[in-house]
Amino acid sequence: MPQTLAAAIHSELLIKKSRFIGCVQPVADRATAQAMVARLRAEHPGAAHVCWALLAGGQSAAVDDGEPSGTAGRPMLDVLRHQDLEGVLATVVRYYGGVKLGAGGLVRAYTDCVAQALRGAEKVAIVRQRDLGCQVPYSLEGLLRRELEAAGAMLHTVRHGDQVEFAFALAETSADAFVVALNEAGQGRIVWLPLA
Repeated sequence: MPQTLAAAIHSELLIKKSRFIGCVQPVADRATAQAMVARLRAEHPGAAHVCWALLAGGQSAAVDDGEPSGTAGRPMLDVLRHQDLEGVLATVVRYYGGVKLGAGGLVRAYTDCVAQALRGAEKVAIVRQRDLGCQVPYSLEGLLRRELEAAGAMLHTVRHGDQVEFAFALAETSADAFVVALNEAGQGRIVWLPLA
């Protein structure tokens, strides 16, 4: 099951006088990640490189930022993949210390910086949600609210008209059983609505 991170975690390594400042953090998409990288560049104007890797579905990226091709972004991305993470940005700011590390040394440095940050990170499972909508008579509103709360559903909207209309999200894995149980409890008086 894919996981994301609960919060941002930082790390720092000093290798042959070069300083590597790492961070792993949850992000929703590439635009957010690019904004965070731009902010890092502004905060570290003296840094030689701000390398990053994003694992976010079809928006993933690996950026070497001037380091030799394949020595920073890709190894960082591989660490995220190996941990089965999703929706995570890894960044490493490098202050060059005057000693060249070579391709192998760079790969190890960037990999270790991200891995060290991940050691202290709290991982949380990503639970896929399904959006559902239904309409019930007023006499079933209390029942539906209790069932939604018991199932841990996220209530989006409730509209009161001739009947009560609910829009909510529920864990994908329990949605089908929830619908079956509600149909039985509602004795056929619950109408499931198509979602736009």
